[in-house]
Order: sequence, then structure tokens, then C-alpha cells
Amino acid sequence: MFGQLKERFRGLWAPEPALKRMQLAPNEQTDNPLMLQSFTWDTLHPTLSWWQHVEQEIPRLAAMGVTQIWLPPPNKGANQTGRGYDAYDLWDLGEFDQKGTVRTRWGTREELLSACATARKHGVDVLIDAVLNHKIGADRCESALAVPVNPQNRLEETGPQRTIDAWTAFDFKGRGEKYSSLKWNQQHFSGGLRRPGSIGTTNRAKVACIGYRDLVIMDGPNMPVDKELGNYDYLLGIDIDHRHPEVRKDLLDWGVWILETTGASGFRLDAIKHIDYRFVLEFLRHARTTLQWPGIFAVSEYWSSDLDAVLPYIKTWRGATTFFDVPLHSNFHNASKQGARFDLRRILDKTIVQSFPNDAYGTITFFGDVLHLKCFYHKVVGQSLESWVGAEFKLHAYAIILLRAGGHPCVFYGDLYPNAECGDPGVEKGLPPLIEARKRFAYGPCKDYFLERNCIGFVRLGDSKHPGCVVVLSNGKPGKSHLLRMFVGKESANATYRAFLPGSDARITIDSRGWGSFPSSDNGVQVWVREEFVK
Repeated sequence: MFGQLKERFRGLWAPEPALKRMQLAPNEQTDNPLMLQSFTWDTLHPTLSWWQHVEQEIPRLAAMGVTQIWLPPPNKGANQTGRGYDAYDLWDLGEFDQKGTVRTRWGTREELLSACATARKHGVDVLIDAVLNHKIGADRCESALAVPVNPQNRLEETGPQRTIDAWTAFDFKGRGEKYSSLKWNQQHFSGGLRRPGSIGTTNRAKVACIGYRDLVIMDGPNMPVDKELGNYDYLLGIDIDHRHPEVRKDLLDWGVWILETTGASGFRLDAIKHIDYRFVLEFLRHARTTLQWPGIFAVSEYWSSDLDAVLPYIKTWRGATTFFDVPLHSNFHNASKQGARFDLRRILDKTIVQSFPNDAYGTITFFGDVLHLKCFYHKVVGQSLESWVGAEFKLHAYAIILLRAGGHPCVFYGDLYPNAECGDPGVEKGLPPLIEARKRFAYGPCKDYFLERNCIGFVRLGDSKHPGCVVVLSNGKPGKSHLLRMFVGKESANATYRAFLPGSDARITIDSRGWGSFPSSDNGVQVWVREEFVK
């Protein structure tokens, strides 16, 4: 279906802008909006729960300019250290004794709600990470009918239907029927992966890798999802059947309940390429309609570096959600690996932010936590994924997403805070000034000067309340300097511009026509601002 849509609609119409209709910051905020992904995959605080740590940091983050905090999945996972992506019970926020713990990895329900209340008090919106694709950690096995399929082509059956012991019964004895009375069983799932010892599968299986579908009610290809591997409905664990009426009601009710309970302003939607796209639209529409809040924020994780793969979703969903700009992340990754061999003029090529700037979620998030998550997913299903962005290019990438127009940037906790998992001292030192430059200067029309292979720049011309700025990025060999001639506006004729980032107090003078020649810096990133606005 999506392949046909891609050909039919390519270039004929653009989707309705998503960002313009969504809440990116509390209404009273007038500065540039900014999101923080407030967790990493492994890092925990030595003395506080993670919710307590986040709450403690909120005043500082709000002062920096953060307007949204993306929380990790708040639900109970399959074990005591589960991050929530191993979703066991969405309705358990750290309240019930289930899976050997009352609290989640991140803390208790009370601590979560306290952190959310503090965020609202300081003018910071909260986003919930919604894991709607699968469940893991079933309470017991059931006998189920299954058809083995080729894991590289899920539409190809490799044997006859058979009875298996499937981990598909979720009883939630610790929670009982509080919040929801649904007890999940085999009729609520569409498939899984049989592999010895894997979570949520049968331990009796002696076959190395057999996928199965048609547990009870399915008698043909799965729902409309991404066509990778023939049909990419299955990712890991036990795959949820979003066509079942009881499933739909439970998840739709949860979406409204979690926003009302936490006071959150929207969702980060996990693994949408594996979910019936019609259900995702219904999920968002139901929350917005029920709560009478059309501005509920949503960003979807569709993991593909191929712009053509995500285009049909962007166009079909017509502004219902923003999208992580994975193609942009892929360009950042390539730039960090290739060094001076990478042509910076191509950094935005075939990205969402270039094609649809009002739908792109230009993000650094993939440098850390989400990449850990995707590696976990792909390790489970027998694949591999590697697309780290090296520290030597991270500040370049942050300058692009934080200071250019278009898209909605997200800062990653692991780049802002010292940590043994993925932190880098140079990035930790250089990132806060870029965030400050976004808050104070990066406003108004944007003019790109992508003129040299190893040196590019852009100018933000400012608005009635902000002075604007000039950004120069270079990736040439050490010791080689560049000059970019850029227009900053006739109103800045004969003005002095000063380097804003720490480590340099260089100055240049704009000519009488509003043009200036801006040099590159030793570390490859510099922001220039009129001297009278630099404190």
C-alpha cells in the first residue's frame, strides 16, 4: 500500500505542517522551544531515583531554555531493571508489586507524578514514551496455533500450522482490575519469535529462529505496516494485534489516562513502522478529541535513513505527528566517520528537515539512548545496527539542529551531563553555549551559505526582539582556515561581530553594505553575534 502511495503522491502535495499545530512549549513561553531526552539506556543516579533526579534538575533545565522533557517509558517492565520498552503493564507506573518490584527502574508512581508537577510549575511540558507495539514478560504459557515463517520474508510459510506453548497470558495479579480489567491472552496478539531463552517466547523451542503468526484469528498477512522483510509487524516479544476491539479500547483508554494522570502534553511513539498505521492515527485522534486538546504533541520513531521510506507516512498522516529525522542522523553519522572527506554542502541532502521543515524532528537523540534501544531490538531479532555519531562532529550537528530554522531539536541527556556511558567532556562543555545561543539569538529568517566542501555557514537575521546570529562550521584538516562571506543585513552595516562560543574573543567588522567575512574556528564550530549583545 505505502509503495503505491509513494508513487502516487510524490511531489504532488505536501502534508499539513505538524509543528505549527502542536504545543512545543507552555503557552506563556515565547523563546525558541527545545526538548530534552531526559535519560540514557544505562545511567542511574547513585543516591536518587531517576524521577527524583529529573525533578531536581528541572529548574536548571528550564532556565537553560528547555521547554519539553521526554521521559522514558513510565510503565512496569518485564523485570526489575526493565527500561519500560520491555512493556509488561502500561497501567503500572510503579504502584504494584509485579515482576519482583513495586517501583520501576525509574522510581515510584508518586515520584513520577511529583516530577511532572514540578515540570509544570517551571514551565516545562512532559512527554510520555508510549510503547504500543508489543508486550514482554507474560505470566504463563498458553497453547496456541502458529505457522512458522521465513524470518527474512514473513509472508513465506516454512511449515504447516502447529500447536506451540506461547508466553501470551498476562494476568496482572499484582494490579488486579485497578485502572483496567483486561487480561491479555493469545487472542490479543498477532505473532512472536521462537528462540531458546528469549523473553516472552517458549523455552521448549529447539529451533534456532522460527517466526510465527496466526496465533488464533489470523489467516493471512498481518495489518498494514512497513513492508521490510515482507511484513514488519513483528519486532520483539509478543506482538500486539491492534485490530482486536479489546486491545484497541484498552490502549485508547490508556492514552487518555496517562495524559490526565501525569499532566503530560504529548507522546513519543515507539516503533511505528511495526504498528498498523491506522491505529496510530486513531490513538492520537482519540486523545485529542476526548481531552478536547488538538495541540497534543506527538513525535514518531520510524527508523529508516531512507527518506523515500518515510515519505508515505508523512504524507498520509497529514500533520498528525512529527517524525524523528533519521536520514539527518545518518548524514551526521557519515560526516563523523569520513572527517574532511565528507562534503558539508550535502549535510541536509535527502532529509526530512530539508523536505518538510515543519514536520522534521531534527534531533541529536540518536547519538545515544535511542541507538542503544534500537541495537537491543535488532539484537533480539538477529540483526545489527550501528550508526553512532562521533564526538568530533556532535557540536557541528547540534549547531545545525539548534540554530538553523526548521524542525524541532532535541538534546540528549548523555551529551549534556557527565556520564561514563557515553559522555564526552568536550561535548558537555560546548553544548550549553549552543543552547544559550538558541534561546537568545537564533530567530528570524535563515539564509544558508553552503559554499565550500569543508566549510559552510548560515545566518539568522533576527526579529524585533532578538539580534540574530551567524554560524560557521568546518571539518577541514587541522590548521586549515576558511573564510565565508555572508550577508547579515544592512542594519548591521559597520557593526562589530564577536565570537560567542568560549575559547575565542575574535571580532570582525561588517562592511557598509551589511556583508562580513567570517572565519572558521579551530574546533570547527563558531557562533558570531553583534558585540553589544554578547555579555
